Amino acid sequence: MSKDKILVTGARGQIGTALVEKLRQIYGENAVLATDLKPEKTDDWYATLDVTDKDRLNELVTTHQITQIYHLAAILSAAGEKNPLLTWRINMEGSLNVLEIGREKKLDKIYIPSSIAVFGDRTPDHTPQHTILNPGTVYGISKVAGELWGEYYFQRYGLDVRALRYPGIISYETLPGGGTTDYAVDIFYKAVAGEHFTCFLKNDTSLPMMYMADALRATTELMESPLDQVRYHGGYNVCAMSFNPEELAAAIRKYIPEFTMSYEIDPVKQHIAETWSDSIDDSLARQHWGWKEAYDLDAMTKDMIANLRKKLVRA
Repeated sequence: MSKDKILVTGARGQIGTALVEKLRQIYGENAVLATDLKPEKTDDWYATLDVTDKDRLNELVTTHQITQIYHLAAILSAAGEKNPLLTWRINMEGSLNVLEIGREKKLDKIYIPSSIAVFGDRTPDHTPQHTILNPGTVYGISKVAGELWGEYYFQRYGLDVRALRYPGIISYETLPGGGTTDYAVDIFYKAVAGEHFTCFLKNDTSLPMMYMADALRATTELMESPLDQVRYHGGYNVCAMSFNPEELAAAIRKYIPEFTMSYEIDPVKQHIAETWSDSIDDSLARQHWGWKEAYDLDAMTKDMIANLRKKLVRA
């Protein structure tokens, strides 16, 4: 049995929901404490946590003898623009609390994900690992700061901080949560339900994406890699595919020919999307710790539709 005890913040979010299950498969049912403002339930391995409350975080880490923290709690890009100051406070205080607890308790590893939101309108396409970071959202600004703090805590204190720059994540397990790439999740729910879909991005807006199964595997593979293979502690570029709404709709119609889609552009989300890169160069993640995706657009579409159909039948 592994000695690791893991705390996950934001455990009811899109990634958190799936990651908790993945980590429990790897480390054991009683090795992962799932925390959130409103947890799924409250027992020995589910707990209430406001990530801005450092004392509560310290209490949970101490009580459960935590050795690793996966810090997923954050307000996302589009949702964050509705209240920038609150987004900055939650995203930054939460991350700094996790880093400080990691330093004080000498935890083995800390995972604080970054995002393609760190890129901006001066970032080149097919974005390399080392590039211009000029985000246009407070979420992106907080993620750039988070990357720098992660590198700082590794260099200054030797705290093993690790991170991925997630692209858009597509999953059948949870509903969209306020991100700019969320159309690529909602579209599947509408298609499988036989409903018309209205897209908030323009038809040719291409963005980097990844299927949840690949995102979970990338996360756990990075965290399980030997320290000497991890060269960057702020955030690795990772990606699996890039597509625009028209390309995604065409992939869906291979399995649901009657699917229809129209456009009603959201100016805020469209502006955010236009500041992001349309593709990412993740060659260094592939070289350093062996990252390789398993799902392309067609494989993801087929699996999403099959699983959502099962989900609707159960519902």
